[in-house]
Amino acid sequence: MTETTLLKALTDAGLASRRKVTEAIKAGKVKVNGLVAENFRQPVNVETDKILFEGRPVNLKAEQVVYLMLNKPDGLLCTTSDDRGRRTILDILPEQYRKLRLYPVGRLDMDSTGLLILTNDGALTYRLTHPKFEHEKEYLVQVEGTLQPREKQNLERGVRLEDGVTAPAIIKDVRAAPFNYSLIIHEGKKRQIRRMFAHLGYRVLALKRIRMGKLTLGTLKESQTRQLTEREIKSLLND
Repeated sequence: MTETTLLKALTDAGLASRRKVTEAIKAGKVKVNGLVAENFRQPVNVETDKILFEGRPVNLKAEQVVYLMLNKPDGLLCTTSDDRGRRTILDILPEQYRKLRLYPVGRLDMDSTGLLILTNDGALTYRLTHPKFEHEKEYLVQVEGTLQPREKQNLERGVRLEDGVTAPAIIKDVRAAPFNYSLIIHEGKKRQIRRMFAHLGYRVLALKRIRMGKLTLGTLKESQTRQLTEREIKSLLND
C-alpha cells in the first residue's frame, strides 16, 4: 500500500515520536504538496506526495529498518542535533548508522547513562513511548543518604510533582557501586526520577537505565552499540 495517513507516514519515517509529529501537524509545521496539512489523518501517497516537516523535505519511501541498542555515556544530549553545537548521541554512533535517520526511543538526560534504543521504526517508537502500553523501565540510582521505610512507601504509592502524581514505582536496595537503589517505573516524565527523589529531599548523584521491557543492557560497554536480535525486537513489540 502506498497510501496511508499523514501521521503514520511521518512516524514510520522515524522523524520523531507520534506525539511530537501530532503537535507539529497541529502547529502548521507540516506541508503536503506545498499546502499546510489539514489534520493528522490526512491521506498521503508515500510514493508521489512531497512533504515538508518543519521546512525539511521528508523521504517516505521504505528504507533499511534499523534497531540499535546504545549504552549512552554521561555528557551527551539524547537527540540527533543541537543548535548550540553540543555533542549528541549521533556523534558516537558508528559511521554506517549516522545517515539512516535514527531517532532515540524515549529520552535520557544529558547526565544520565545506560540503555537507549535508536531506530527508524515509528511503530516501535510509538509502542515503547506511549503511556498506555506501560512498558517497565528499570534504573540504577545513586543518592546521597539512605531512604527511610516511609520514603520508600511514598515512591511505591506515587509522589505529587508539579505535573501530577507519579504512578506507583518499585524500589529496591542494591549493592552495585556506586548505585544504592534500583527503581522501576513505566512513565517518562521529564527528569522524573531526579524530581521524585528531590521531592523526598534527596539528590541523585548518578542514574543509569538498565532495562526497557524485557530488553536489558547486559554487558554492552559504555559508548558501544549493537543491533537488536529478531527475538528482542519481537519481545518489544509484543510485550
